[in-house]
Amino acid sequence: MNIRTKTFARVRAAIAAIVPACALLAVQPAWSAGDRLLARIQAAGVIRIANTQSSPPWTFLNDANQPAGYDIDMAYEVARRMGIPKVEFVADAFKNFVEGLKADKYDLVMNDLTPTAERAKQVDFSSPYGVEDFRIFVRQDNTDIRSQDDLAGKRIGVTTGSSNESWSRAHLTRSEIKTYDNGGLVFADLGNRRIDAVIISHFGGLKYANVNHLPIKEVGEPLTYQLSAAAMAKDEPALRASVDQAIAAMMADGTIERIGRKWVGEQYDMVGTIRRAEQEAAANAQAGK
Repeated sequence: MNIRTKTFARVRAAIAAIVPACALLAVQPAWSAGDRLLARIQAAGVIRIANTQSSPPWTFLNDANQPAGYDIDMAYEVARRMGIPKVEFVADAFKNFVEGLKADKYDLVMNDLTPTAERAKQVDFSSPYGVEDFRIFVRQDNTDIRSQDDLAGKRIGVTTGSSNESWSRAHLTRSEIKTYDNGGLVFADLGNRRIDAVIISHFGGLKYANVNHLPIKEVGEPLTYQLSAAAMAKDEPALRASVDQAIAAMMADGTIERIGRKWVGEQYDMVGTIRRAEQEAAANAQAGK
């Protein structure tokens, strides 16, 4: 074999080795598209998690001006179990959460966010890790509002973009719905008689009442149960699976129950109530509600 023939043979062998590798690279982005966000988070060693920091007991700023609450503790624990050493909290309003995820302002939303069908068209949700029941709050001196039936013709305050707002608009069609960017503002207007009632969670309403010494009270039976889950950008199955795995482990080993008792109350059965709310949601879905 002469030198030219030998050189050609070596070049052909090199090309034969390169072609399969190039083909693998060509299909790799499609195969790993759903892993990109989780891979980026793991490489950076930090996960960005959004919350309002104004929704006690779920998220709020403590006396040291640091984020605290049920969702904050849950976020730290989820990140730890995912192997992410640092959590960066991003303060934002409820109404911005979906667009914020789509614009890559943060990686997750963990702030008592309900996985509604409308939101699920735009973002994905983890398994539920929290639950609450929604109630009616009025001033202490109010005597004419005792249940949902008494809200017709009344001015009702809700947080903009929240499940409180969507439920109220769907079920309180004879009421005037007024929206606010955070719970502090809505209760200020309740105290000043600019609105007649507030629809908010049992826990959130009592927290505002106790911390801010507000002259308000809770009336009537629970209006509805609503689950909360972590929200993330669509089509990131690796991130979703990792978050779900962390939540499942926390459900099983008592961590969720412990964090719930810490922030919501010693007698509150967080895991049991999540299960009941899931059953209610399944029954409603079956009934077409």
